[in-house]
Amino acid sequence: MFEEVETGQEVEMSENAIKDQDWWRGAVIYQIYPRSFNDTNGDGIGDLNGVTERMDYVASLGVDAIWLSPFFTSPMADFGYDVSNYVDVDPMFGSLADFDRMLAAAHDRGLKVIIDLVISHTSDQHPWFVESRSSKNNPKADWFVWADAKPDGNVPNNWLSIFGGPAWEWDSHRRQYYMHNFLASQPDLNFHNMDVQDAVLDVAKFWLDRGVDGFRLDTVNFYVHDKELRDNPPLSAHELPSTVDPSNPYGYQDHVYDKTRPENLTFLERLRALLDQYPGATSVGEIGADGQAVELTASYTEAGKRIHMAYSFDLLTPQHSAAYIRRIVEEMNDGIGSGWASWALSNHDVQRVGTRWGAGQDVARFAPFETALCASLRGTPCLYQGEELGLPQADVPFEKLQDPYGIRFWPDYKGRDGCRTPMPWVRDNGYAGFSEAEPWLPVAPEHLELAAFEQDKDDASILNRNRAFYAWRQKHAPLKKGDMHFLDSAGETLVFTRSYNDETILCAFNLGSAAATVEVGALDLENLDAPGFSGTFEGTKVALAGHDALFARVKS
Repeated sequence: MFEEVETGQEVEMSENAIKDQDWWRGAVIYQIYPRSFNDTNGDGIGDLNGVTERMDYVASLGVDAIWLSPFFTSPMADFGYDVSNYVDVDPMFGSLADFDRMLAAAHDRGLKVIIDLVISHTSDQHPWFVESRSSKNNPKADWFVWADAKPDGNVPNNWLSIFGGPAWEWDSHRRQYYMHNFLASQPDLNFHNMDVQDAVLDVAKFWLDRGVDGFRLDTVNFYVHDKELRDNPPLSAHELPSTVDPSNPYGYQDHVYDKTRPENLTFLERLRALLDQYPGATSVGEIGADGQAVELTASYTEAGKRIHMAYSFDLLTPQHSAAYIRRIVEEMNDGIGSGWASWALSNHDVQRVGTRWGAGQDVARFAPFETALCASLRGTPCLYQGEELGLPQADVPFEKLQDPYGIRFWPDYKGRDGCRTPMPWVRDNGYAGFSEAEPWLPVAPEHLELAAFEQDKDDASILNRNRAFYAWRQKHAPLKKGDMHFLDSAGETLVFTRSYNDETILCAFNLGSAAATVEVGALDLENLDAPGFSGTFEGTKVALAGHDALFARVKS
């Protein structure tokens, strides 16, 4: 169903004219984690030429855009999320010329390209930080968050790192502490310094001028810290966020001073002003803030003012009952105002949804069901590589772990490696067609039966059901841009309408494994025959098998 592209093949850029500057609203974004997608140079690590080689596969999915995780120059302490040069490609992934070929290949197939912009922090090997730590009076001395020790030598305040321990690291040369929300080798930039803001905007401009279609903004609410360095207050036991990892004390603070500061909005307005100079350019922010997702998404994505859309971790948790999903989505719809949400059920930071929500379920039914559910919510859905195949979480043994987060908190938390293992392309190969060498993470044996090229041969496979659904969805504007309204339904069912212009579509989902009947009232319905789903209606009732759905037009 798709043809491969030779590695390094020159692909002429099409005109790729922007017909709809709101193309991102309801578009399907496919996240590629380059390290684990496709290796073309035999070093066991995926590369940009590997993305180019598989571009026809990506286009065949029926998605609208690619989100490319970091490929910038980096010492790889956090696998590219520690950047040492924002305007070059790490040799591990290729070159700027390879990036340009990949970008052209995507545009030639009508795919937008969104790249990960990691600007809340850099690597400690970035020249900015090397200069900043060299003295207290150099031109970049205030480009990072520096603070004196307390009189007893202790850290400046109680802020914690997400990766464990204090959010402060002692620098013996400056004889000060610097702040790091993540690894000690990831110092936080000081966004109170306008020169820093100008510098990161110049980085964004570099890539926009190169032709990218926008940015995924890593930890978008982490940019600005409290100037006074006030201590975060604790959360009481009953206030602990549902997403907290009990093994990590980070979740026991109310993070009111180390992130999500009001000054962040001012910077985002500057970033939006730059994006607006490039017609059709977009932005999607990652919001990490328990209990504030709706409020922050509304303010961060206020129409025309700041970023275009944002996602939180509210559907990236173990909770997945119909009542929970309805509450999360309904609260977002009711509180977002003129803003726009993005939804994801899997990504490179959390356990794959096939295991987190689908453990013990029939993957052939569950996997197409969950991708259709995500793509039917009001917002822009993100699909993580391998999710279209129904991949479960891989179990990576401790001796093979690469993720510093997992190594730090093992065995209570196994880290993120299990969702980052190599993409399986073929079944009859020890490395699943990902590489000719041993990959940086082991291939999960259970992934081989779900390999992409194997599923491609079977019209009834998970992959081909997902392709068919996305192609069908493209024809129905309400599912992309429409308003959303929930109808009451019992048990593990979700029923809602999506309305756009003069068209309304009823969407009914059964999250349970047992058949269910839903009362929808006296609606005049016309079945839209969504591929892969067999829900039916008669009179005022909709009948759904387990992990089944119905899409029907509500006739006036």
